[in-house]
Amino acid sequence: MNLSKRANDGLRAAAALGAAAVLVALGGCATARSPSAADPWEPMNRGLYAVHEAVDKVVMKPAVTVYRAVIPTPARTGVANFFNNIDDVFSVVYDVMQAKPQKAGDDLGRVMINTFFGLGGLIDIGSSAGIERGNEDLGQTLAVWGMSSGPYIFIPLLGPSTVRDSSDYVARFFLGPTSFISDVPTRNTVYTLGAIDLRSKADDALSVVDAAALDRYAFIRNAYLQRRRYLIFDGKVPPDPEDKP
Repeated sequence: MNLSKRANDGLRAAAALGAAAVLVALGGCATARSPSAADPWEPMNRGLYAVHEAVDKVVMKPAVTVYRAVIPTPARTGVANFFNNIDDVFSVVYDVMQAKPQKAGDDLGRVMINTFFGLGGLIDIGSSAGIERGNEDLGQTLAVWGMSSGPYIFIPLLGPSTVRDSSDYVARFFLGPTSFISDVPTRNTVYTLGAIDLRSKADDALSVVDAAALDRYAFIRNAYLQRRRYLIFDGKVPPDPEDKP
């Protein structure tokens, strides 16, 4: 589950990651397996994934159940649109950094339309007008600049990532608009709402994993890496898996 791009809750995730790493070091979580080339830290990652699953079962799933029961569908859609609009702001910057003027124009147009005519982003007028989202992030930008992905890593509460792609969490935490909210309770509420919104939208994908995967960890890892490769190359993936942009 990608709790990546809009929750912006890097500090809490880092704390969870550190705690899980301690558990792995003590030998309580990891299972000895032969790591793949993309996942040399597989034993540790499986331990972190186990921590994530436990926290998700106890905290996130019940929170999503309450969220769906209490918040009507139109309101949940508005919440999702609001966080998508924030993502589009970041995407504009990364479009420019990757020298993608068409995408930059589309994303900037989406932000302006949705912000000024869509009640601050609560209504997604841009999609209704046929303007596609760019979905660019810092990890993709660094890949275009020639940086390799580095090892795969699973971050509890945030989900699958790589060393390179995890930089996006840091950038969004420090530069996202939520981090500039001075009132701490309000800021934490926005963070929490973003995390619950993302977890809610991940349910369908997780249902597919439950139905199709004998090894959930490996299925999620492989799906994530393939999806990231698709995004980095804007859907025009070269046949050689070793090729880099």
